[in-house]
Amino acid sequence: MATISPDLERFVQQEVSSGRFEDRDAVIAHALALLRRDRSETVAGIEAGLEDVAAGRVQPLHVAFDELRRELGVHERA
Repeated sequence: MATISPDLERFVQQEVSSGRFEDRDAVIAHALALLRRDRSETVAGIEAGLEDVAAGRVQPLHVAFDELRRELGVHERA
């Protein structure tokens, strides 16, 4: 059995005690499934970005940052 930090072990036990999971293994299996999904989504996003670059669907970085600032309501630092 893998050793995890005491903090994570407490979290796992809380999840089991709450009734959300049957046992420790179920918590860990769920966490690993989420990690696998996140990694797959990350790789797919990177691949899509590389395809955009190859197809010329790009913009200057300062334009992208300006758009993000507008969308997020963040002002540029002086």
